[in-house]
Amino acid sequence: MYEWIVEVHTTSPHLIKALLTGLLVTTVCSVIGCFIVLKKTSFLADALAHSMLAGVVVGYLLMKITYGRDAHAGAMLIGSIISGLITVAMIGFVSRMSRVKEDAVIGIMYTGIFAFGGVLVSLFSEYVHIDLLHFIVGQLLGVSDEKLWMMAIVAVVVLAFIVLMFRSLQLVTFDRVMAASLGMNVILLDYMLTTCTAMVVVTGVQVVGVIQVVGLLIAPAATAYLLCDRLKNMLWVSAVFGWTGFLIGYFLSESLNVAPGAMIVVVLTAQFLTVFLVAPRYGLLADFQRKLRAVPQQVIEDILGVILRAENEQCGMEELVRHTDYKNDRIRKALNSMVKQEWLEFEGGVISFTEEGRIQARRLLRAHRLWETYLQHLGVAEDELHQRAHVLEHLHDEEAVDYLDDKLGHPLTDPHGKEIPEDFEHLVPGEIMTLAILREGHSGQIVSIGELIVEPLAVGDKVAVGGRENDSRTWVVTVTDADGKSTDYHFNHNEADAICVRLD
Repeated sequence: MYEWIVEVHTTSPHLIKALLTGLLVTTVCSVIGCFIVLKKTSFLADALAHSMLAGVVVGYLLMKITYGRDAHAGAMLIGSIISGLITVAMIGFVSRMSRVKEDAVIGIMYTGIFAFGGVLVSLFSEYVHIDLLHFIVGQLLGVSDEKLWMMAIVAVVVLAFIVLMFRSLQLVTFDRVMAASLGMNVILLDYMLTTCTAMVVVTGVQVVGVIQVVGLLIAPAATAYLLCDRLKNMLWVSAVFGWTGFLIGYFLSESLNVAPGAMIVVVLTAQFLTVFLVAPRYGLLADFQRKLRAVPQQVIEDILGVILRAENEQCGMEELVRHTDYKNDRIRKALNSMVKQEWLEFEGGVISFTEEGRIQARRLLRAHRLWETYLQHLGVAEDELHQRAHVLEHLHDEEAVDYLDDKLGHPLTDPHGKEIPEDFEHLVPGEIMTLAILREGHSGQIVSIGELIVEPLAVGDKVAVGGRENDSRTWVVTVTDADGKSTDYHFNHNEADAICVRLD
């Protein structure tokens, strides 16, 4: 192994240093890039990369004017970090103090600070000796020992920070509000992460240049994001994509005799596009397959409605085709989906409900008949009620339907005289609900009484709900007090809503 390394170093003296430099930079860029992608601050990373020019020039000038010699890598690193922090602070300040949105502020600030760096280079050209070409496209093959050591130190510092602060960074990345509520200094963590990003950008510029360093930060992390659902896995997968992108890009640049920095970013982009196409869960092909297999919810609900209204809640394919106007293959696709979900049973050409399927169908029927009742209240013509309700019934979110039921005064029947299924989702023993929801046969114990009630009721009294009177607008309730005395009461909707009962 040693002899091979010596031979490689002798024949290609730049190779080992270039590989070591590239692997260090891609590792740290790929890892810190995961937080940038998850926090959706990729444009901010671009701003840091461009603002670096001003920091490098100022660091160079200070060293030249103060000590009379060219700046070393450490001075440029410090200048770049300070420039990056100033950029972030200015973006935050202007965003908060003006009506201009943050993305526009970032665009203004990073181009302005980058241009300011260019102005400084022009004004102090006799002092500043920066190779702008290499600054833009990178100089992987010309990295000095001093800069290599700087990269190694930056890599160790950044990776150590991520390992030590992983839990805090994870929480701040996904839920800043919870992190703040737990006493974490979210602003300080943001600035520490920004500092690390600025350090990583400085090292990345040495490899691929300021224009493409954002690709080195974002592409491996975005590729890993398409494959991973956990941050820990995303970090190492991103690093692997960074390594492969660097190695393939470097050797391609050698064989094609092109700039290595540009080729590395091209390969990283190609990796992302490939994974975007073939990723098993979030890829384009997987999404296309899901759409092919997907059955529109409206088709499923229409089929459930037909079976629910059929004799003995059973029917065949011919009846489904006749009542839904869907083609045979589409109905079969929907039936297969519902059989897999255990909503339907399909035996001997007869389709029937399972218990779960019956619940889903009753939920749909309840929504349909409540919508018909609501539309009647709005004055819709009776011959249009069914068709319009058929469209609206697919809006059967439980909270929305419960709200509609309450606004209508919990009706018992629809405009055609058919019974509206009761709110079976919440009718569970021990559940607390308003008396207005309960229908004849339910019983429970009073747990709270609203101010509207003038009757002599008490918490703890037993209630038994009877039938409705006055066109279903009056609740008849038998109340049994602690002494065993039973009394019948008549409540309107508002009064029944003011009494909360724990179901037996």
